[in-house]
Amino acid sequence: MSITRRQALGLAVAAAAAPFVANAQQRRPNIVYILADDLGYGDLSCYGRRDYQTPNIDRLAASGTRFLQAYANSAVCTATRVALATGRYQYRLPVGNEEPLASGTERGRTIGLPPEHPTLASLARKAGYQTALVGKWHMGQLPSFGPLKSGYEHFWGIRSGGVDYFTHQSNATNPMSNDLWDGDTNIERTGYLTDLLGDQAVATIKRFAAARRPYLLSLHFTAPHWPWEGPTDQAESQRLRNLFHYDGGSMKTYAAMMARLDVQVGRVMAAIDATGQSGNTIVVFTSDNGGERFGNTWPFTGRKEELLEGGLRIPAILRWPGRVRPRSTSHQVAITMDWVPTLLAAAGAPADPAYPFDGIDLGPTLNGAVVSRKLYWRFRFNQQKALRDGDMKFLEIAGNQFLFNVVEDPMERANLRARLPEVFQRLIADHGTWNATMLPEDPASNTGPFAYGDEVADHFGVRRQAQPTPEPRQAR
Repeated sequence: MSITRRQALGLAVAAAAAPFVANAQQRRPNIVYILADDLGYGDLSCYGRRDYQTPNIDRLAASGTRFLQAYANSAVCTATRVALATGRYQYRLPVGNEEPLASGTERGRTIGLPPEHPTLASLARKAGYQTALVGKWHMGQLPSFGPLKSGYEHFWGIRSGGVDYFTHQSNATNPMSNDLWDGDTNIERTGYLTDLLGDQAVATIKRFAAARRPYLLSLHFTAPHWPWEGPTDQAESQRLRNLFHYDGGSMKTYAAMMARLDVQVGRVMAAIDATGQSGNTIVVFTSDNGGERFGNTWPFTGRKEELLEGGLRIPAILRWPGRVRPRSTSHQVAITMDWVPTLLAAAGAPADPAYPFDGIDLGPTLNGAVVSRKLYWRFRFNQQKALRDGDMKFLEIAGNQFLFNVVEDPMERANLRARLPEVFQRLIADHGTWNATMLPEDPASNTGPFAYGDEVADHFGVRRQAQPTPEPRQAR
């Protein structure tokens, strides 16, 4: 058989490239997981926000896929972060019952993520990855708990639920509440927190790239969580006496906070490019729960700390060169805890069989396939329960029960419980069966809404509930 000169040249090029292709396939990818705080489903311009733009995050989305049916494991941060760390329902651990974790030592209890529990970071590190958390932890305080005890080699950020963007204090009126840490050392720095976290992320990427070993960087921003302070709002920081900031904030301020978050995401992506590792780095961008006061949860109703879709549905973007088609969308129902088995599978890092995942590896769905599944939630405040099964959702809030088709009715308006009684009863029973496999709810755990009726007008029906031992409001 004779071949042409062009065919011979093609075969030679293919033969020369074969070792490179094989090596590229065997190279373990870097992983950068970017988590925003209280970001609503519609808070990015690539998800529909129109009063401001997020061009860097939009470019990230254009280089990969946008999940259109992504959920948080909880409607509040600590619980979701426990699921993100473990790949399991947060209700399997006492810290996962905190909605959210307050001081970590309230009512005589010491609560946090157990250091002995395998995590995304510890399993990746065991497989040879460099690991770092830059940003918010919120899963327990020293000396018993912390990022360095749960798999991260490096930590730079805050341990509590929220701080002032300029003073970095967790209590606006207490100068001794500075919550900025480098490892286990409390530090003081000058600067807007979103910028400081971006600086640390860029430096970490450069340092890790120079070591020529794969890395996991968890970059957990505090934006756009309250207090409502943009990068030029230092005067507002000095005025504040309560970080919950019920007497401030505006759409303009929120836009400024989001614009600076977007700038820092752009810097991170530029650092990945500058180190020559763009083609071998997985990037995830998402949120820990639905939007709060100024967040956009359209087309859903409900907000943070509510099991309505608006409290649970979040943007989720995945960039994975060679695996994910650019400018694509996914209709796969996904949840925070899925990222642990997904990213560990990509890294070739084995799971711990003693702690089986509740999340699934999303890898097989990235070609457009959709896997049917069931997802479960509960939230102690207002006795909330939810179950998503296919297109159907069972929801219970304050004793009121509903059945919705959340694909056809994303605003959760048409209650189908009387029209589909068999489906309704099946989902109630299914939720009860699942719940029996979790830890029971803890009546002493911290819980509540993001606002009561005397704090935010559209929560006029949300009343304070008696707690076993009254405590001041805690960072959420």
